Amino acid sequence: MGTFWPVPDTLAHLAGSWRVERVVRDLAGDGEGYFRGTTVFRPLAGGGLLHEESGTFTWQGVPRPAERTLRFLPGPVPGTADVRFADGRPFHTLDLTTGRHTADHPCSADLYRGEFTVRDADHWRSVWQVGGPAKDLLLATDYARVD
Repeated sequence: MGTFWPVPDTLAHLAGSWRVERVVRDLAGDGEGYFRGTTVFRPLAGGGLLHEESGTFTWQGVPRPAERTLRFLPGPVPGTADVRFADGRPFHTLDLTTGRHTADHPCSADLYRGEFTVRDADHWRSVWQVGGPAKDLLLATDYARVD
């Protein structure tokens, strides 16, 4: 990709609405799906952002509604975020101050490895590789600012 766009404050950068396009590939099989929708980062009481994603996930040609909620809390270092699942369990850290960040998330027998890159003020991307006994997936998500 080459150049990354540094972000002085991860939470301030993410605040607002984003158009989302995600491609999901099952590298072990021939499955492929995609998600199209919107992610809104709203202020949380006490600091941080509530991440609410909603749209349509199509797998093997079958569309269905999909949504998820995450909490992006202020991280341990200024300008970073501590990403948590809706129920408060830790997910990963996020530091976009250099424009690029990698994170790991172990989930039972699987390992999720994420790479986050910022292209410019209005575009960023996450790529998760999921490996484990029963999973070999690639999830690539592009975000474009709506506001």
